[in-house]
Amino acid sequence: MNTKKRLVIGITGATGAIYGLRFLQVLREKTGWETHLVISSAGLVNLKHEMAMSRKQIYEWADVTHEINDVAATIASGGFKTEGMIIAPCSMKTLAAVAHGFGDNLISRAADVVLKERRRLVIMPRETPLNLAHIRNMAAVTEMGGIIYPPMPAFYNKSNSIEAMVDDGVGRILAMFGVETEGLFTPWEGL
Repeated sequence: MNTKKRLVIGITGATGAIYGLRFLQVLREKTGWETHLVISSAGLVNLKHEMAMSRKQIYEWADVTHEINDVAATIASGGFKTEGMIIAPCSMKTLAAVAHGFGDNLISRAADVVLKERRRLVIMPRETPLNLAHIRNMAAVTEMGGIIYPPMPAFYNKSNSIEAMVDDGVGRILAMFGVETEGLFTPWEGL
C-alpha cells in the first residue's frame, strides 16, 4: 500500500518550463511525496528550447510519468487519491480547457478530476498581456475552487537570480500543499 502523498505536475507549452522542473526537483528531495508528471507536446518543445532538456531527462525527475493522451491513466480517476495538481506553466489553451471542463487530454482531464473531487488545483498561467477570454477563464477556474498563481516575482526579498525568483514561487505554492519549504522562500515579516 502506498503511504506517500501524491501530487500531479502538468507542464504545458507556455514559457516558464523551469517552474515545472523545479517542482519536480524539490519534491524529489522530500520523503513522503510521489510526483505524477504529464507534459503536453508543446511543453516538450519548451523544455527543449528553454531548458535544453529531452523528455527522457525530465522524466527522470518524476516518480511516475503519464503520456498526454492516456486519458485512462490513474490520475484521470477520482478514485486515485492525490493531494491535488499544479500546472506550471499553464498555457491559455490549457487554462481554457480546464475552465470549461474540456478534458481533451490528460492534463485537462486530471485538472477536472482534482476540481470535481474538491482537491487543490494551482495553475500558473503564463501570458501577457491578458485578453478578456483569459481573464474570464481565470475567473471560472477560481469560482470552481482552483487557485490562479501567475509566476510574478516578489521584489521585496531582493532575489539576486532567476533561480531564487523561481524558488520563491515554487516554495509558496508547495507550502499550500503542506510541503516543508524552508530555504525556498522567506515569508514577509514586516518592516
